[in-house]
Amino acid sequence: MARSNSLTMNSGSHGSMLPWIGLALILLIADQFTKVMILGYYKLGDSTYVTSFFNIVRAHNTGAAFSFLAAASGWQRWLFTGIGLAATLFILYLLRTHPGQKLFCFALACILGGAIGNVIDRLLHGYVVDFLQFHWRNRWYFPAFNVADAAITVGAVGLILDELLRVRRSR
Repeated sequence: MARSNSLTMNSGSHGSMLPWIGLALILLIADQFTKVMILGYYKLGDSTYVTSFFNIVRAHNTGAAFSFLAAASGWQRWLFTGIGLAATLFILYLLRTHPGQKLFCFALACILGGAIGNVIDRLLHGYVVDFLQFHWRNRWYFPAFNVADAAITVGAVGLILDELLRVRRSR
């Protein structure tokens, strides 16, 4: 009897985790590529007006979402790096054990690619590079974010949708 490769098949599951790892890798590459471009062409605070509601801006976030704990003394870098690494390991476990659950794995892959992208920033720079900025009439500004943050958000919405659909199916 042939043994299944743990990366491609888990006994009792249908499907491979490779497509999900591939999606996470694509998101990670897109995230890091865009950040390298911003770091290469923009100085901190530089901004380019794109539309009446969108700018490209170089911002550094030493905190988490919405600059949570950004003003802390530096320990938050390691806390958020540790959380990102723990999340990575947990997501890899979930992808390995549930590779056939498409929406669930899609969501996890999005979160995985984003989490690794932001961990890389924290390790290399001590902050996360943000550059996408939406605003309303130059009066209200949504906090700047990046491709990794967008992927994590899409993943979170996917997890919520997956759970709602699962509950609905169980009724």
